[in-house]
Amino acid sequence: MAQRENRYRDSQYNRRRTTAAYTEGNTVRVMRPEEMPARRERTREEEREEQRRKARIRRNRDKALQMSPSFVLFVSLAAICVLFVCVRYMQVQTSIVSTMNAIEEAEGELEELKAVNDLLAAEIRTNVDLGEIYRVATEELGMVRPADDQILYYDKTESEYVRQYESIP
Repeated sequence: MAQRENRYRDSQYNRRRTTAAYTEGNTVRVMRPEEMPARRERTREEEREEQRRKARIRRNRDKALQMSPSFVLFVSLAAICVLFVCVRYMQVQTSIVSTMNAIEEAEGELEELKAVNDLLAAEIRTNVDLGEIYRVATEELGMVRPADDQILYYDKTESEYVRQYESIP
């Protein structure tokens, strides 16, 4: 009955179709002597061919492991070129870093000089005595204040300065 159910189930799902019974579960199938493949005796010719094939394989491996002098020279030159490029790269990188440091130092020095210059300009502006300038101009140089009708005002044009092409009246 179980055999009939198994056959029905197998044919239903289009699996294997067989009439032989099979065992389900954890049992191991034991091969019967009539099911075992027959051993074939190897002839001397086959053994010699196998030895020749192994010898060829061994020779090919030995050839693959050997390096010709031209290959060694090529690899050496390539390694020297790579080493030269790496050293040159490091030199350029060091040069760039030192230049960047020099630029930073120069910028710091420039900022310091600008600060000193601004302090000196402010000090000069505060030390100017306008009264003394007026006294020297009027007494020593004989200058006089202009009258209101002598002062001419110019309107600013597009440019930031005025060009004088003729004398001012």
